[in-house]
Amino acid sequence: MSTLRVTAEVLTVHEHPNADALELAQVGLYRAVVAKGVYRTGETALYIPEQAVLPAGLIEELGLTGRLAGSNADRVRAVRLRGELSQGIVCRPKALAGVDLARAAAEGTDFAETLGITKWVPPVPPTMDGDVESAPGLLPWVDIENIQRYPGIFEPGEPVVLTEKLHGSACLLTYVADADRVYVSSKGFGAKSLALKEDPRNLYWRAVRGHGVAEAARRLAERLGARRVGIFGEVYGAGVQDLTYGADGRRESLGYAAFDVSAECDGAVRWLDAAELLAGELPLVPRLFEGAYDIERVLEVASGRETVSGRGLHLREGVVIRPVVERYSAVTGGRAIAKAVSGAYLTRKGGTEFE
Repeated sequence: MSTLRVTAEVLTVHEHPNADALELAQVGLYRAVVAKGVYRTGETALYIPEQAVLPAGLIEELGLTGRLAGSNADRVRAVRLRGELSQGIVCRPKALAGVDLARAAAEGTDFAETLGITKWVPPVPPTMDGDVESAPGLLPWVDIENIQRYPGIFEPGEPVVLTEKLHGSACLLTYVADADRVYVSSKGFGAKSLALKEDPRNLYWRAVRGHGVAEAARRLAERLGARRVGIFGEVYGAGVQDLTYGADGRRESLGYAAFDVSAECDGAVRWLDAAELLAGELPLVPRLFEGAYDIERVLEVASGRETVSGRGLHLREGVVIRPVVERYSAVTGGRAIAKAVSGAYLTRKGGTEFE
């Protein structure tokens, strides 16, 4: 899940093709439906992204009572309004009436705390929960930002790889060579440097044991001469999320696909190519495209049918974009990595978002 930042942004306003009283305000590559005539291109307004949870007073002020997502009708999510995908909310809250939004946009000020806006945290089902222990040696995963929010992460023409983004639950495994110790965690627990104690009922431990992930990490550590190796994979199937890829997370046919590797060698942690290191060792997320970066091509590949099952059983969630050569990004302040999510996935009915 992306980080939550509520920022002032310079808008580009477009005509709504299907509604005379509405327009489309663009932020990055996102577009949010707004009332016609309220905003003009070049003006600045606040942008509240998807997965933000709004306080009751702000919901009422924006006229969105009963119109947001979640059991409390307080969560921002993508919707289609008169046929156009609307992602996030563009507004000028009264609480910021005296704020120079143009200056705030230039400085990147985050107004989430000021407005009482928080990040939605998905529920944790019992199969993904369990007893935890401190794991300071756990190699962490990172939040991946959406390329539509931060289109400057990659340069046009830069060599990139697009892998299919699976709708499951991220499994973090760290092998510590000098202690011959394995830590298994979820994205949520891993962010707190906590590992799940081994339990045959736990989803992540079942995936690790069923697919030999710990053994693969141990072999990789020996090959690399690494002190620590992290293997990051997606666990999927029925009972995990609403998209199943033909697998069953409740049985031995539990799906698993590795998508990233990190390793600590000579005191430095590096991100490595999972496909290069784990081919033949573990199931891998499908590689859909390798070539020159072009945002239109990325968004095209992000949509369509899934390829994991080989049968196109349901829609594709999206893609993850990585440079062919791992590098730092000043846009993210870390890895140059991003995701693109399909509109069909965002607006599907009955979707689950467990973590």
